[in-house]
Amino acid sequence: KHPLEIPLPSEEDWLKEDEEDFFLQDPDRKREALPQPFRMINKLVMLVFENAMEIIERREMLQEAQKLKDHPTKCLPTAGFQVTGVANCLAVSGKYIFVGLSLGLAAFRVPDCKEVCVWDAVNTEICAIHASDLGNECHVLLAVDGTGLVYLFCFQKENFLLIKILNEMEDVTKRSTCVEVLLSSGGDYAGVLLQGNTKAWLEIYRLPKDSWLKETEKNPGAAAGLTCRERSSHTGSFLLQESLVSASRTDARPSLPVLLLKVKPPRPISGSSFKSPVEALKKVDDGSMLGLGYNHLIKDSQWEQQEAIFCSTYQEYLETVGERESKEEIPRHATFNFLLPSRILPVGPEMKVKPDLPAGISVHWDGSHNLCLYLLNRALKEKVDSDPKPDVVWPCAAPIACSAVSSCSRYLALACEDATVTIWDKHLGYPLSVTAILEERHIRSIHFL
Repeated sequence: KHPLEIPLPSEEDWLKEDEEDFFLQDPDRKREALPQPFRMINKLVMLVFENAMEIIERREMLQEAQKLKDHPTKCLPTAGFQVTGVANCLAVSGKYIFVGLSLGLAAFRVPDCKEVCVWDAVNTEICAIHASDLGNECHVLLAVDGTGLVYLFCFQKENFLLIKILNEMEDVTKRSTCVEVLLSSGGDYAGVLLQGNTKAWLEIYRLPKDSWLKETEKNPGAAAGLTCRERSSHTGSFLLQESLVSASRTDARPSLPVLLLKVKPPRPISGSSFKSPVEALKKVDDGSMLGLGYNHLIKDSQWEQQEAIFCSTYQEYLETVGERESKEEIPRHATFNFLLPSRILPVGPEMKVKPDLPAGISVHWDGSHNLCLYLLNRALKEKVDSDPKPDVVWPCAAPIACSAVSSCSRYLALACEDATVTIWDKHLGYPLSVTAILEERHIRSIHFL
């Protein structure tokens, strides 16, 4: 009855930006809008793809940034050498490399990687080597085998000379086992930490390197009772042929090392046996230094009374499970370092010391609060004191966990079990810094870089 009127357009009928060209993309309207729940699934899938693309772009940016950074120089091997058996350890001294093998000891020359000498007289496995250059193409070596024996060698004129087995005993049941060895810089002293069935101790030896140099100059071919094998290469640095060369033998015997100190672990502090203070004062030195705390007037009954009061007061905090630790002496481990002359060592003006020669040694045992210093400039005795008193005692607030000496031997670092690290200047005689690690962590080792 009435003509159809075209309604006026409204905002609801306006085309959206993404729908302006819908008629060009789908003129037949074959792709309709997805119904639920497919629209939600479509959005989730698209969101996953967008997040994945962002992660990929971020990783590509990090890779590009990593390429722009400076990378350490890669050092490729310039030469190589083969050994007989398995190589367990090695040490470098001068122009020689000493390798501990599954059967014996071998020496290689650094420039051409040529094997110059092999020691396998007893067919023993070498597990650790320490070497030091004595000068005049002479070297001193300490080698430890699989059974804990310590071999002292002198290497000169490309020959091994066995000086002595330091802890050799005829009775195998009384033989001690080496736990750790240490050579001083320059090869003047050697320290060996030994452990028996029920005890442990530290032995310090003075090495007569001057006598060795003179003896080897007089007898350049000395190699008492040893056999060396010289090997030459004909097809390259990795293919070696063997030729046997017998070492010359002489009747000259080298000078033996001298035992200076035999340090034992500190005894646990027990009750006093002194009857009067005067008797205790007679055991004390001049009082110029701190001791280990053995000379006191506290009786066993006083220790027991103090322990009873402590246990009754803090009973709820103490652990009730477990047995009390035995007071018997058990094998313990020690850390020791050779020290050059400094103000912390009481070296008198009458003692002649050299600035590059160790003047003392620092020792601390596991679980001990005290750092003990012993002087090495001692008069030689027929019988070595089995329990010498330390020349200096440094007490710490907590048991010492580990210690280290810098390469210049000026700085001494002490790390205690309460996670505090103290750096001492040995030349000046005072601490440079004390650092406490906030988190409760146990420091196992410390090193100077």
